[in-house]
Amino acid sequence: MMRNALIGAAALLFSTPALASSGEPVNPWVAAAYLVAGVLFILALRGLSSPESSRKGNRFGMVGMLIAVVTTLVTHSIASLPEIGVAILIGGGIGFVTARKIAMTDMPQLVAGFHSLVGMAAVLVGIAAYLNPGAFGILDATGEILTVSRVELGLGVAIGAITFSGSVIAFLKLNGNMSGAPIMLPLRHVINLGVLAGIIGLTAYFAIAPTVGTGPVFWTIVGLSFLIGFLLIIPIGGADMPVVVSMLNSYSGWAAAAMGFTLGNTAMIITGALVGSSGAILSYIMCKAMNRSFISVIAGGFGAESGPADGAAKIDRPWKRGSAEDAAYMMKQAENVIIIPGYGMAVAQAQHAVREMADLLKEEGVNVKYAIHPVAGRMPGHMNVLLAEANVPYDEVFELEDINSEFAQADVAFIIGANDVVNPAAKTDKGSPIYGMPVFDVEKAKTIFFVKRSMGGVGYAGVDNEVFYMDQTMMLLSDAKKMCEEIVKAL
Repeated sequence: MMRNALIGAAALLFSTPALASSGEPVNPWVAAAYLVAGVLFILALRGLSSPESSRKGNRFGMVGMLIAVVTTLVTHSIASLPEIGVAILIGGGIGFVTARKIAMTDMPQLVAGFHSLVGMAAVLVGIAAYLNPGAFGILDATGEILTVSRVELGLGVAIGAITFSGSVIAFLKLNGNMSGAPIMLPLRHVINLGVLAGIIGLTAYFAIAPTVGTGPVFWTIVGLSFLIGFLLIIPIGGADMPVVVSMLNSYSGWAAAAMGFTLGNTAMIITGALVGSSGAILSYIMCKAMNRSFISVIAGGFGAESGPADGAAKIDRPWKRGSAEDAAYMMKQAENVIIIPGYGMAVAQAQHAVREMADLLKEEGVNVKYAIHPVAGRMPGHMNVLLAEANVPYDEVFELEDINSEFAQADVAFIIGANDVVNPAAKTDKGSPIYGMPVFDVEKAKTIFFVKRSMGGVGYAGVDNEVFYMDQTMMLLSDAKKMCEEIVKAL
């Protein structure tokens, strides 16, 4: 969220024509202020790497952006300052109201929506620079747009347009307005490569051709880029949305950085580069967590083979059904309980009930920990955000690599709304679409309680879960929030 705020504000405030200098020396105090802002942005991202320091990281980012904004407004002659102020009030007001009203469970689609706005901002800045290059200081002595500026314009609008259309599709999938299942187009890889080759070729021609008459080329680049963003995301299934959100975040940063070069603005370049690089690193981490190829993510359609299988892989085997009273009794007698939340907890908005259940167990002397998979939910850190919103102590939340070895000593593994991240098929079945993905070793726990709505679902990967049928597993079939509230009453 902070990354989106940084590039959104940068795109708005640092894209004024007055900022693109035409050979004038840069005021050293301005450079120093932007340097301080850049350092604060780096500290902001560093703070966001941990839940404990995330608030501090947000504050660093806010102070850094304040310094950059004030420096811009004070040291540069902006012709339409009142209009900029009105735009800030309108956009800031909409953002404030939206952030206040949005439910934590809807945070993934909010992030996707913000990504789309950042992408569109980059496109609009690029269009403005192309239509009025003199005001942006990107003309040479002959009146032609500088070659390097044309390359930057082409790349900036292309990446921005891809970010916009891709984020819109991600938003629609996450918000339920569009099916989360992969939408398969015939010859999609050929089409994608063809469109991408067209964008690259047209950008190269746009860079070397005379400025006069390149209008159709420029607008074709914009149109094809909107199209490829759409084509890249529709084949991706809902289970892979965490990587998609991270990838789009990276794209939005690179779009802002490209526009920063066009405008000759250091602060925008720094902001965009930080967002782009951090998003790329996060995407790589998410790919490793899901056993995906980073190249296949960039190519799009990497989740096409892992969409819902309509229960086709379901196994008809005996299983045991438990009750809230069973779970309450067993967990109350336990010494160590590990809770594994997933998207089902988010959908049911059960995080507060889960925290209340854990608090009661801790009062009984039970050691309670939360195990968070890197791709649990619909965006990076989704479960961390939900647990933080429910005031779950940070020191009780552990990542996969830090807690996986403890399942062998756990008396109870309480799985709520998760499926693929606890599926042993990822370790044993080489033909499984999730084979190789690191998962929790829940099967090593003495007792397993598995909360899900029904036995009919098999998770987004379309693979049945061996854990359902294990001797130590009791299935708690109910809405996650309702089941946890019943367990609280039983406790």
